[in-house]
Amino acid sequence: MKSWLTAKLQSIDSPFVRNVGWLGGSGAMIRVSRLLATIILARFLTKYDYGLAALVLTTNEFVRVFTRNGVVVKLIQTDAENLPHLTQSAYWLNWAMFGGLFLIQCLVAFPIAWFYRDSRVILPICVMGLNLLLIPLGLVQAALLQREGRFKVIALTEMLQISTDNVLSALFAIAGLGMWAIVLPKILVAPIWVYIITKNHPWRPNQPFSTNHWGDLIGFGRSVLGVELLNTLRGNLDYLIIGRFLSVDALGVYFFAFNAGLGISLGIITSIRAALLPHLCDARDNLAQFKARYFSSLKTVAAVIFPLVILQASLAPFYVPLVFGEKWIPAIPILILICLSALPRPFADSASQLLLAINKPQLDLAWNLIFTALFTLALLLGVQWQSLGVAWAVLLTHWLCLPLFTLWVSRYVFRQKIQSPPKLGDSGA
Repeated sequence: MKSWLTAKLQSIDSPFVRNVGWLGGSGAMIRVSRLLATIILARFLTKYDYGLAALVLTTNEFVRVFTRNGVVVKLIQTDAENLPHLTQSAYWLNWAMFGGLFLIQCLVAFPIAWFYRDSRVILPICVMGLNLLLIPLGLVQAALLQREGRFKVIALTEMLQISTDNVLSALFAIAGLGMWAIVLPKILVAPIWVYIITKNHPWRPNQPFSTNHWGDLIGFGRSVLGVELLNTLRGNLDYLIIGRFLSVDALGVYFFAFNAGLGISLGIITSIRAALLPHLCDARDNLAQFKARYFSSLKTVAAVIFPLVILQASLAPFYVPLVFGEKWIPAIPILILICLSALPRPFADSASQLLLAINKPQLDLAWNLIFTALFTLALLLGVQWQSLGVAWAVLLTHWLCLPLFTLWVSRYVFRQKIQSPPKLGDSGA
């Protein structure tokens, strides 16, 4: 019995499982702090405060999606011989991109205020943009830490940064700062990430400003960026539709339900996605090992996600009024539907990482275009039945479409010869 157990533990031990463990453990601590913050925010903030915060954070997320432009993925995926050149180029490219994004975020605050007929969102949208000016200081180092599998550093950094954010949010809510209780901490904690990431990796820029190899980085990243844009659109489209066609109060209820119902699951899904790409790339030259790693990862995903989501959805009618207060009881049906929509998400994310590992980001982009179109139509139809109809649209589109994508990708990749990553000068897209 002992030898069987030892063999079983050794069989599931792998860099992927350990990295997911670090990220998942960090995520668990983050969720505890977020839960406490959510409880306090739910009791001290109004539905209107939640609605305004949702507009500010959604605008910021649409701008920040351009930071996920494939540069980090390229640095993780590229051959070792290309890495020194690309890191220097990526550093200066990041400064150019992030500086421009800061200006864009400040400019879009004004049409957003006009569209939603509320000028209170202008200042916080502009202030949130300040974070963009800090990210280039540590983004290359963060990519190299992921490439080297040092997810312990990344996990602990995120835990400290986000937990501090949550604690400050709770304190600011008690102090009566309203919407700013959600927005302001995200600005104050940004330097924590920069300091820890740069302290834990020795890489520093050692060449003057240059645009060399920007074409390689942008060429590879355009499909990755396209996918991220579509992911962000889908992740916020329900907010935009409810805020525009229903009311800011209705958006506040939906925003609460989404975060209380899907916050924990999305954190774990993000951890799995971050750990999976370097895990797959490391075995890309050995088809049998590559395939084994991918399907083993799917089993790990199922073992984690299924019990968590089902338990949370089942207990929602009991813990929402008890923990968050009776004013949020109308959000319970929405919370349950959004929570259940998480079940197929990590499998589709894993399939996307598989396509990136074999240099097929354009296929991932094509799929996301199709899925986003279907998702948009479903939301526009669902909003006719208020927020609950939107939640049903989210659930059904994810349950119907994502399993089909996961199955297709698995068959496509393992029925063809794995393509090696392109050399420097070939975008791979």
